[in-house]
Amino acid sequence: METKWLEDFVSLAETRSFSRSAQLRHVTQPAFSRRIQALEGWAGTDLVDRSSYPTRLTAAGQTLYAQAIEMLQGLQSTRAMLRGHSAAAHDVIEFAVPHTLAFTFFPAWASMLREHFGPLKSRLIALNVHDAVLRLVEGSCDILIAYQHPSQPLQLDTHRYEMVLLGHEVVAPWVKPDADGAPRYRLPGRPGQPLPYLGYAPGAYLSGVVDQLIKESGTAIHLDRVYETDMSEGLKAMALEGHGIAFLPQSAVRQEVKTRRLVSALPPEIDSLEAAMEIRAYRERPVPLATGKAPARTPKAAAEVGQGKRAVDALWTHLVKTQPAA
Repeated sequence: METKWLEDFVSLAETRSFSRSAQLRHVTQPAFSRRIQALEGWAGTDLVDRSSYPTRLTAAGQTLYAQAIEMLQGLQSTRAMLRGHSAAAHDVIEFAVPHTLAFTFFPAWASMLREHFGPLKSRLIALNVHDAVLRLVEGSCDILIAYQHPSQPLQLDTHRYEMVLLGHEVVAPWVKPDADGAPRYRLPGRPGQPLPYLGYAPGAYLSGVVDQLIKESGTAIHLDRVYETDMSEGLKAMALEGHGIAFLPQSAVRQEVKTRRLVSALPPEIDSLEAAMEIRAYRERPVPLATGKAPARTPKAAAEVGQGKRAVDALWTHLVKTQPAA
Protein backbone atom coordinates (compact mmCIF):
# COMPACT_ATOMS: atom_id res chain seq x y z
CA MET A 1 0.00 0.00 0.00
CA GLU A 2 1.33 3.43 -0.99
CA THR A 3 0.72 6.58 1.03
CA LYS A 4 -0.38 8.42 -2.11
CA TRP A 5 -3.36 6.03 -2.28
CA LEU A 6 -4.46 7.29 1.13
CA GLU A 7 -3.98 10.90 0.01
CA ASP A 8 -6.05 10.15 -3.09
CA PHE A 9 -8.76 8.56 -0.96
CA VAL A 10 -8.91 11.50 1.48
CA SER A 11 -9.21 13.88 -1.48
CA LEU A 12 -12.06 11.79 -2.95
CA ALA A 13 -13.85 11.68 0.40
CA GLU A 14 -13.69 15.46 0.65
CA THR A 15 -14.49 16.43 -2.96
CA ARG A 16 -16.92 13.54 -3.60
CA SER A 17 -15.82 13.68 -7.23
CA PHE A 18 -13.37 11.44 -9.10
CA SER A 19 -12.76 14.07 -11.78
CA ARG A 20 -12.19 16.92 -9.34
CA SER A 21 -9.86 14.86 -7.16
CA ALA A 22 -7.92 13.71 -10.22
CA GLN A 23 -7.35 17.37 -11.12
CA LEU A 24 -6.25 18.25 -7.60
CA ARG A 25 -3.91 15.26 -7.47
CA HIS A 26 -2.49 16.07 -10.93
CA VAL A 27 -3.22 12.71 -12.52
CA THR A 28 -5.62 11.59 -15.22
CA GLN A 29 -9.01 10.37 -14.08
CA PRO A 30 -8.36 6.78 -15.23
CA ALA A 31 -5.07 6.71 -13.29
CA PHE A 32 -6.80 8.16 -10.23
CA SER A 33 -9.55 5.54 -10.44
CA ARG A 34 -6.97 2.75 -10.69
CA ARG A 35 -5.26 3.99 -7.53
CA ILE A 36 -8.57 4.00 -5.62
CA GLN A 37 -9.22 0.48 -6.89
CA ALA A 38 -5.73 -0.56 -5.78
CA LEU A 39 -6.49 0.77 -2.30
CA GLU A 40 -9.74 -1.20 -2.25
CA GLY A 41 -7.80 -4.29 -3.30
CA TRP A 42 -5.41 -3.75 -0.39
CA ALA A 43 -8.32 -3.19 2.01
CA GLY A 44 -10.19 -6.25 0.74
CA THR A 45 -13.52 -4.40 0.53
CA ASP A 46 -15.35 -1.65 -1.35
CA LEU A 47 -14.59 1.81 0.00
CA VAL A 48 -16.69 3.83 -2.45
CA ASP A 49 -20.37 3.45 -3.24
CA ARG A 50 -20.38 3.81 -7.03
CA SER A 51 -24.18 3.51 -7.30
CA SER A 52 -24.71 7.10 -6.14
CA TYR A 53 -23.78 10.57 -7.30
CA PRO A 54 -22.07 12.56 -5.88
CA THR A 55 -19.62 9.90 -4.81
CA ARG A 56 -20.34 8.46 -1.37
CA LEU A 57 -18.20 6.32 0.92
CA THR A 58 -19.27 2.93 2.15
CA ALA A 59 -19.26 2.20 5.88
CA ALA A 60 -15.79 0.70 5.47
CA GLY A 61 -14.76 3.82 3.54
CA GLN A 62 -15.92 6.08 6.37
CA THR A 63 -13.83 4.07 8.81
CA LEU A 64 -10.75 4.22 6.59
CA TYR A 65 -11.24 7.95 6.01
CA ALA A 66 -10.96 8.71 9.72
CA GLN A 67 -7.98 6.39 10.08
CA ALA A 68 -6.29 7.73 6.94
CA ILE A 69 -6.31 11.30 8.27
CA GLU A 70 -4.69 10.14 11.49
CA MET A 71 -2.11 8.05 9.63
CA LEU A 72 -1.16 10.86 7.25
CA GLN A 73 -0.93 13.36 10.09
CA GLY A 74 1.26 10.93 12.00
CA LEU A 75 3.53 10.49 8.99
CA GLN A 76 3.82 14.26 8.57
CA SER A 77 4.75 14.65 12.24
CA THR A 78 7.31 11.85 11.99
CA ARG A 79 8.82 13.40 8.88
CA ALA A 80 9.07 16.75 10.63
CA MET A 81 10.84 15.14 13.59
CA LEU A 82 13.28 13.33 11.30
CA ARG A 83 14.08 16.52 9.46
CA GLY A 84 14.50 18.21 12.81
CA HIS A 85 17.52 16.00 13.55
CA SER A 86 19.47 18.16 11.14
CA ALA A 87 20.12 21.49 12.84
CA ALA A 88 21.08 23.01 9.52
CA ALA A 89 17.61 22.26 8.14
CA HIS A 90 15.74 24.23 10.79
CA ASP A 91 15.93 27.53 8.94
CA VAL A 92 16.49 26.30 5.37
CA ILE A 93 13.51 26.96 3.10
CA GLU A 94 13.03 24.43 0.31
CA PHE A 95 11.71 25.85 -2.97
CA ALA A 96 10.37 23.72 -5.82
CA VAL A 97 10.78 25.80 -8.98
CA PRO A 98 10.29 24.96 -12.67
CA HIS A 99 13.54 25.08 -14.66
CA THR A 100 12.82 28.33 -16.50
CA LEU A 101 12.04 30.25 -13.31
CA ALA A 102 15.01 28.66 -11.57
CA PHE A 103 17.32 30.27 -14.15
CA THR A 104 15.52 33.51 -14.97
CA PHE A 105 13.60 34.63 -11.90
CA PHE A 106 14.90 33.02 -8.74
CA PRO A 107 18.48 34.41 -8.56
CA ALA A 108 17.40 38.07 -8.85
CA TRP A 109 14.42 37.49 -6.57
CA ALA A 110 16.68 35.94 -3.91
CA SER A 111 18.94 39.01 -4.11
CA MET A 112 15.95 41.29 -3.59
CA LEU A 113 14.86 39.21 -0.59
CA ARG A 114 18.27 39.55 1.03
CA GLU A 115 18.01 43.31 0.63
CA HIS A 116 14.45 43.79 1.89
CA PHE A 117 13.78 40.70 4.02
CA GLY A 118 17.18 39.77 5.37
CA PRO A 119 19.47 36.73 5.22
CA LEU A 120 17.80 33.68 3.74
CA LYS A 121 18.96 30.07 3.69
CA SER A 122 17.36 28.26 0.80
CA ARG A 123 17.48 25.01 -1.12
CA LEU A 124 16.35 25.15 -4.75
CA ILE A 125 14.85 22.06 -6.37
CA ALA A 126 14.61 22.66 -10.14
CA LEU A 127 12.06 20.44 -11.90
CA ASN A 128 9.50 20.45 -14.66
CA VAL A 129 6.19 22.06 -13.68
CA HIS A 130 4.37 18.77 -13.06
CA ASP A 131 7.04 17.42 -10.72
CA ALA A 132 7.43 20.77 -8.97
CA VAL A 133 3.71 20.79 -8.18
CA LEU A 134 3.94 17.20 -6.96
CA ARG A 135 6.70 18.25 -4.57
CA LEU A 136 4.26 20.64 -2.93
CA VAL A 137 1.34 18.20 -2.98
CA GLU A 138 3.46 15.44 -1.43
CA GLY A 139 4.89 17.78 1.23
CA SER A 140 8.44 17.57 -0.14
CA CYS A 141 9.05 21.31 -0.33
CA ASP A 142 8.07 24.40 1.64
CA ILE A 143 7.16 26.73 -1.23
CA LEU A 144 6.32 26.21 -4.90
CA ILE A 145 7.08 29.03 -7.33
CA ALA A 146 5.37 28.78 -10.72
CA TYR A 147 3.92 30.69 -13.63
CA GLN A 148 0.20 31.26 -13.94
CA HIS A 149 -1.48 31.84 -17.30
CA PRO A 150 -5.20 31.44 -18.09
CA SER A 151 -4.43 28.89 -20.80
CA GLN A 152 -2.41 26.72 -18.40
CA PRO A 153 -3.90 27.10 -14.90
CA LEU A 154 -2.50 25.12 -11.98
CA GLN A 155 -5.29 23.11 -10.38
CA LEU A 156 -4.36 23.54 -6.72
CA ASP A 157 -7.08 23.30 -4.09
CA THR A 158 -7.48 26.78 -2.56
CA HIS A 159 -8.78 25.20 0.64
CA ARG A 160 -5.47 23.39 1.10
CA TYR A 161 -2.99 25.83 -0.45
CA GLU A 162 -2.53 29.58 -0.21
CA MET A 163 -1.01 31.78 -2.88
CA VAL A 164 0.88 35.06 -3.04
CA LEU A 165 1.76 37.04 -6.16
CA LEU A 166 5.50 37.59 -6.65
CA GLY A 167 5.60 39.43 -9.95
CA HIS A 168 4.71 39.49 -13.62
CA GLU A 169 6.37 38.06 -16.70
CA VAL A 170 5.94 38.60 -20.43
CA VAL A 171 6.82 36.00 -23.06
CA ALA A 172 7.56 37.44 -26.50
CA PRO A 173 9.39 36.45 -29.73
CA TRP A 174 13.09 37.32 -29.89
CA VAL A 175 15.70 36.82 -32.59
CA LYS A 176 19.34 37.60 -33.33
CA PRO A 177 19.85 40.84 -35.27
CA ASP A 178 21.67 41.03 -38.59
CA ALA A 179 24.76 43.15 -39.26
CA ASP A 180 22.63 46.30 -39.46
CA GLY A 181 20.87 45.61 -36.15
CA ALA A 182 17.56 44.63 -37.76
CA PRO A 183 15.81 41.34 -36.90
CA ARG A 184 17.34 38.46 -38.85
CA TYR A 185 13.83 36.99 -39.09
CA ARG A 186 10.65 39.01 -38.72
CA LEU A 187 7.16 37.70 -38.12
CA PRO A 188 4.67 36.71 -39.45
CA GLY A 189 6.47 34.84 -42.27
CA ARG A 190 4.88 33.66 -45.50
CA PRO A 191 3.02 30.44 -46.45
CA GLY A 192 5.81 29.42 -48.84
CA GLN A 193 8.59 30.81 -46.68
CA PRO A 194 7.99 29.88 -43.02
CA LEU A 195 10.43 31.26 -40.50
CA PRO A 196 12.76 28.98 -38.52
CA TYR A 197 11.15 28.45 -35.14
CA LEU A 198 12.79 27.40 -31.88
CA GLY A 199 9.98 25.88 -29.83
CA TYR A 200 9.31 24.37 -26.44
CA ALA A 201 8.97 20.61 -26.36
CA PRO A 202 5.44 19.22 -25.91
CA GLY A 203 4.64 18.96 -22.22
CA ALA A 204 6.65 22.03 -21.23
CA TYR A 205 4.51 24.63 -19.46
CA LEU A 206 5.50 27.46 -21.82
CA SER A 207 4.75 25.25 -24.82
CA GLY A 208 1.03 25.42 -24.06
CA VAL A 209 1.18 29.17 -23.44
CA VAL A 210 3.01 29.93 -26.69
CA ASP A 211 0.92 27.52 -28.77
CA GLN A 212 -2.26 29.21 -27.54
CA LEU A 213 -0.75 32.62 -28.24
CA ILE A 214 0.05 31.74 -31.85
CA LYS A 215 -3.31 30.06 -32.35
CA GLU A 216 -5.23 33.12 -31.15
CA SER A 217 -3.16 35.63 -33.14
CA GLY A 218 -5.18 37.87 -35.41
CA THR A 219 -2.45 37.47 -38.04
CA ALA A 220 -1.56 34.12 -39.62
CA ILE A 221 1.87 33.09 -38.37
CA HIS A 222 4.04 30.86 -40.58
CA LEU A 223 6.76 28.98 -38.71
CA ASP A 224 8.94 25.97 -39.38
CA ARG A 225 9.92 24.22 -36.14
CA VAL A 226 13.62 23.45 -36.50
CA TYR A 227 14.50 22.84 -32.86
CA GLU A 228 12.80 22.20 -29.53
CA THR A 229 13.74 21.78 -25.90
CA ASP A 230 12.07 21.93 -22.48
CA MET A 231 14.00 24.93 -21.18
CA SER A 232 14.00 28.58 -22.20
CA GLU A 233 17.75 28.82 -21.58
CA GLY A 234 18.28 26.23 -24.30
CA LEU A 235 16.10 28.18 -26.72
CA LYS A 236 17.90 31.42 -25.87
CA ALA A 237 21.28 29.85 -26.62
CA MET A 238 20.05 28.74 -30.04
CA ALA A 239 18.48 32.14 -30.75
CA LEU A 240 21.76 33.87 -29.87
CA GLU A 241 23.47 31.72 -32.49
CA GLY A 242 20.96 32.87 -35.09
CA HIS A 243 19.11 29.60 -35.56
CA GLY A 244 15.63 31.12 -35.47
CA ILE A 245 12.88 32.86 -33.50
CA ALA A 246 12.27 31.91 -29.88
CA PHE A 247 9.47 32.96 -27.53
CA LEU A 248 11.29 33.79 -24.31
CA PRO A 249 10.46 35.34 -20.92
CA GLN A 250 11.69 38.92 -20.75
CA SER A 251 13.51 38.14 -17.51
CA ALA A 252 15.58 35.58 -19.44
CA VAL A 253 16.69 38.02 -22.15
CA ARG A 254 16.98 41.29 -20.23
CA GLN A 255 20.75 41.51 -20.59
CA GLU A 256 20.79 40.29 -24.19
CA VAL A 257 18.17 42.85 -25.20
CA LYS A 258 20.05 45.61 -23.42
CA THR A 259 23.22 44.79 -25.35
CA ARG A 260 21.29 44.29 -28.62
CA ARG A 261 22.34 40.65 -28.91
CA LEU A 262 18.63 39.85 -29.28
CA VAL A 263 15.90 42.01 -30.77
CA SER A 264 12.14 41.71 -31.08
CA ALA A 265 10.89 39.63 -34.00
CA LEU A 266 7.60 41.56 -34.02
CA PRO A 267 6.87 44.13 -36.73
CA PRO A 268 5.04 47.32 -35.67
CA GLU A 269 1.71 46.11 -37.09
CA ILE A 270 1.62 43.01 -34.84
CA ASP A 271 1.18 43.65 -31.13
CA SER A 272 -0.76 40.57 -30.04
CA LEU A 273 2.04 38.00 -29.81
CA GLU A 274 3.03 38.60 -26.22
CA ALA A 275 1.73 36.57 -23.29
CA ALA A 276 1.43 38.21 -19.87
CA MET A 277 1.82 35.79 -16.98
CA GLU A 278 1.91 35.99 -13.22
CA ILE A 279 4.67 34.53 -11.08
CA ARG A 280 3.12 33.01 -7.98
CA ALA A 281 4.25 31.32 -4.80
CA TYR A 282 2.19 28.58 -3.17
CA ARG A 283 2.41 26.84 0.17
CA GLU A 284 0.24 24.46 2.15
CA ARG A 285 -2.01 26.27 4.59
CA PRO A 286 -0.72 25.92 8.16
CA VAL A 287 -4.13 24.65 9.36
CA PRO A 288 -5.92 22.31 6.92
CA LEU A 289 -9.41 23.71 6.41
CA ALA A 290 -10.83 20.33 5.41
CA THR A 291 -10.42 18.98 8.94
CA GLY A 292 -10.74 22.29 10.80
CA LYS A 293 -7.83 21.48 13.09
CA ALA A 294 -4.08 21.27 13.00
CA PRO A 295 -2.48 17.83 12.70
CA ALA A 296 -2.09 16.05 16.04
CA ARG A 297 1.51 16.06 17.28
CA THR A 298 3.39 15.24 20.42
CA PRO A 299 4.78 18.27 22.33
CA LYS A 300 8.29 17.46 21.10
CA ALA A 301 7.13 17.11 17.49
CA ALA A 302 5.18 20.35 17.72
CA ALA A 303 8.26 22.18 19.01
CA GLU A 304 10.43 20.81 16.21
CA VAL A 305 7.84 21.65 13.54
CA GLY A 306 7.54 25.17 14.96
CA GLN A 307 11.30 25.61 14.85
CA GLY A 308 11.54 24.23 11.34
CA LYS A 309 8.70 26.34 9.91
CA ARG A 310 9.47 29.63 11.64
CA ALA A 311 11.59 30.83 8.72
CA VAL A 312 8.89 29.83 6.22
CA ASP A 313 6.19 31.67 8.16
CA ALA A 314 8.33 34.80 8.45
CA LEU A 315 9.10 34.79 4.73
CA TRP A 316 5.47 34.18 3.81
CA THR A 317 4.32 37.09 5.97
CA HIS A 318 6.85 39.31 4.20
CA LEU A 319 5.68 38.15 0.76
CA VAL A 320 2.03 38.79 1.58
CA LYS A 321 2.82 42.32 2.79
CA THR A 322 4.97 43.20 -0.22
CA GLN A 323 3.16 41.47 -3.09
CA PRO A 324 2.65 43.68 -6.16
CA ALA A 325 -0.72 44.67 -7.53
CA ALA A 326 -2.41 41.99 -9.62
